[in-house]
Amino acid sequence: MSTQSYRSHAQFVTGYHKVLGPLLLLTLIGSVVNLLQSWGDHQRIYSASLIVVLTVCLLMATLYARIFPLRAQDRAIRAEENLRHFAMTGKLLDARLSAGQIVALRFASDAEFVALARKAADEGMKPKAIKQAVKNWRADDYRV
Repeated sequence: MSTQSYRSHAQFVTGYHKVLGPLLLLTLIGSVVNLLQSWGDHQRIYSASLIVVLTVCLLMATLYARIFPLRAQDRAIRAEENLRHFAMTGKLLDARLSAGQIVALRFASDAEFVALARKAADEGMKPKAIKQAVKNWRADDYRV
């Protein structure tokens, strides 16, 4: 496995991001086209509208299947980084830090973590800026 960095930390799952996503988008477009074409036909409009509704439901279920585990991981990361900061300083992380900022701070090495956390809170750094400010990247290979 190659060394993780800001440029290589994002994970793309081919089946999810490059196959399922486009297929669902094409299915939604096709089902809407089918609905529009069957608009005057009272025998087809019911099934065409059901296909659109089911496609939207499938799209929402797919998005939530991705979002819910990430939220749970964000909570775990927030707790881990709070413990890490407490072990280093004897204090919890600054309450001004958002969950996104804390998630971004997990990539900072121990040597730069405390200073970067303070800077992020004081300057209101965006998560992307925090990741870019990390000098010694600490890999997170367990993120889904």
